[in-house]
Amino acid sequence: MSRKPANVSPSLLPESTALQPLAERMRPQRLQQMVGQRRLLAPDAPLRMALEAGKVYSMVLWGPPGCGKTTLARLVAHYADAEFVAISAVLSGVAEVRAALALAEARYAQGLRSVLFVDEVHRFNKAQQDAFLPAIERGIIVFIGATTENPSFELNSALLSRCRVHVLEAISADDIVVALQQALDDDQRGLGALQLKLQDDALHSIAQAADGDVRRALTFLEIASELARDGVIDRDTLTRVLAERTRRFDKGGEQFYDQISALHKSVRSSDPDAALYWLTRMLDGGCDPLYLARRMLRMTVEDIGLADPRAWRMALDAWDTYERLGSPEGELGLAELVVYLAVAPKSNAVYRALGEARRVVAATGTLEVPMHLRNAPTRLMKELGYSKGYQYDHDVQGGVALDQRCLPDALDDLQLYAPVERGLELRIKEKLDALRAARAQARGKGKA
Repeated sequence: MSRKPANVSPSLLPESTALQPLAERMRPQRLQQMVGQRRLLAPDAPLRMALEAGKVYSMVLWGPPGCGKTTLARLVAHYADAEFVAISAVLSGVAEVRAALALAEARYAQGLRSVLFVDEVHRFNKAQQDAFLPAIERGIIVFIGATTENPSFELNSALLSRCRVHVLEAISADDIVVALQQALDDDQRGLGALQLKLQDDALHSIAQAADGDVRRALTFLEIASELARDGVIDRDTLTRVLAERTRRFDKGGEQFYDQISALHKSVRSSDPDAALYWLTRMLDGGCDPLYLARRMLRMTVEDIGLADPRAWRMALDAWDTYERLGSPEGELGLAELVVYLAVAPKSNAVYRALGEARRVVAATGTLEVPMHLRNAPTRLMKELGYSKGYQYDHDVQGGVALDQRCLPDALDDLQLYAPVERGLELRIKEKLDALRAARAQARGKGKA
């Protein structure tokens, strides 16, 4: 794009917006200007049709940063011809909430509508969330809460029952390119007056670096425009602007648990490429490597088990290696571990057996230990029959007293452990099947 040299100052913008960041100046003013969110805002989508008809309702907007939650809330107020009142749960307390509700009630008394937008609503506690309920029920406000966290966990059920939840998605790189081009072309609100020149793939590079966040992309573009020489944003400028960028990651939120779930399930599915990818994503996002080491030890005992007991030792060694080396060298130990776990044979047989044993213990109560298994350190205990009939397995031919029973009488036929036919457990299964068959035969002869 070739226009006149870029020596135009942002002061050419209207005075009211000259000091605003580009992302704020370019905030869409109509639904048609929004990028992404086609599922919600396509011409025939229910939300789009409701807004254009002025039929607005209270809602919770759930999505990642920069996906358009605030913009959509403003557009709701615009299409409803309502006053837009915004508060932030990070900066506001009960006093600010009461003031906003009082203002809305005064407007309501005059027959006017108010949209109360609460950003980061999940940061409000239960009492603060409850404060909105009467105003929502009476129709004093159209409540719109924005959150990056799962509303099911973070918001009161009472508030959720009065709102519709709309899930917004991260914006695709192609849609972000559209938003960037709009900013470059707009002479009034954007950078059109600067007549910038960019390389062909520059906008796509910025869009990729923004990682689904339109606001972030526009910020990158604005910084690049300030660093441009003679109106040209070249590769060197972009490299400086986009260096050391971070991916979206929340160490305590939904994305954190989604990603550790993806890592665990990739290991369970024996996909080393996916497992290594998710491990790297979490390390890249700032996850504590020791947390990942601990979780991989859990994967070892839960999903690999006795199919490959070496994995257990390797998990402990990788943990110890990271503690000794730290980052970045110690991360290689974690990478080697996650690949090994992914390709190792899998078994959750002991995991399932333990769960079934807990169920049996809870259901059957305190069953008596069989007399022949009890210890008899005193004469009285021997006279009472403690330890009577016990067979010392090492003295028996074959090393196993096949007719000796080790479970309470009420559970004599109980079988909890069912090894899988994979890895070492295949050999364990062969031995256990033979042992169980021999026991059944020996006990059958004893009864005869």
